[in-house]
Amino acid sequence: MSTDTPAHPLPDVHGARELPSVVVEGYSLQLRDKDGFVGDQASQTAFRQLLERWRQRRRRKGEDPLGGKHSRELTKKVLDQAVASRMASEAADLVHGAIEEFAEELAWVIDRFLRQPSWKGVERIVIGGGFPGSDVGERVILQAAAVLEEMNVHVQLGRIGHETDDGGLIGWVHLTPPPMLRHHDAILALDIGGTNVRCGIVKTRIRRAPDLSKAKVVRREKWRHADERPSRKVLVERLAEMLEDKIRYSRKKRLGLAPFIGIACPGLIRKDGSIARGAQNLPGDWESDNFHLPTELCKRLPSIGGEATVALMHNDAVVQGLSELPFMQDVKRWAVLTIGTGLGNASYTNRR
Repeated sequence: MSTDTPAHPLPDVHGARELPSVVVEGYSLQLRDKDGFVGDQASQTAFRQLLERWRQRRRRKGEDPLGGKHSRELTKKVLDQAVASRMASEAADLVHGAIEEFAEELAWVIDRFLRQPSWKGVERIVIGGGFPGSDVGERVILQAAAVLEEMNVHVQLGRIGHETDDGGLIGWVHLTPPPMLRHHDAILALDIGGTNVRCGIVKTRIRRAPDLSKAKVVRREKWRHADERPSRKVLVERLAEMLEDKIRYSRKKRLGLAPFIGIACPGLIRKDGSIARGAQNLPGDWESDNFHLPTELCKRLPSIGGEATVALMHNDAVVQGLSELPFMQDVKRWAVLTIGTGLGNASYTNRR
């Protein structure tokens, strides 16, 4: 089900859908079938579960060539090394088998999304999230594209062009109130996922590229909070500390930092900055009526550079997709799927 489009969108509304150069047609769609949510079948979690099933079948015949660790604990490097060798191996066979099966699942999920009204006419899909930032992820995308062609589903697939950790930060330059872009050099951004938090300074470089295609993360910090399992309160405190560190760095480097914090996180974001649904992978209850992250951060950081802080929140897939906006001008309708702990989604229509 798609979210409602505001009739009179403002640049400082949480979860803004209508922007100067693009309309967010839909995001955080939750499609169901008899087995549950369709997107769950194309998440990074689903790939690891699928790989584990391939390994379990192999163990019935003998030793597992990928060792004793569960598939969810294997690093991307280990899996990439398995498929990178030109020599045939049992480990490579296992991973290739999982890649082919997962690519078919991804193609099926994409076909389901393309049948939704808010995805009608999508010409190109950018694959983001942590999964494409590996050789295994690249192979899955290529294989899924081939499967879609066999299904007679004609849509372009490609991976996000930025570093894996940067897309969810860079996208905020397209959601920042324009006056702040004109009068400052950089913004602060957070990308909060079910496994990691990324905090960074994004330099807009708007004078070099008015379309913001040259925006760049100049300092970034990544925290794998899933390993520590913090409470919601502790997570918020850590977010504030990360932001304070970036403010000190900007002051030291004499960067003109805007009094702005962009917050990307999973879920359906209401205009008031609360979360309607979809934040179940975050620690604590983020959908509570008594919790409002933008307000919490502004309490801890009431001003930046002597100006009152503005904090806006939007869906993480929407933000990550917007990082590709300058490079999507040759199509009218496009979309993003972010393969991470879950599967994020958003679709867009460019304004001509």
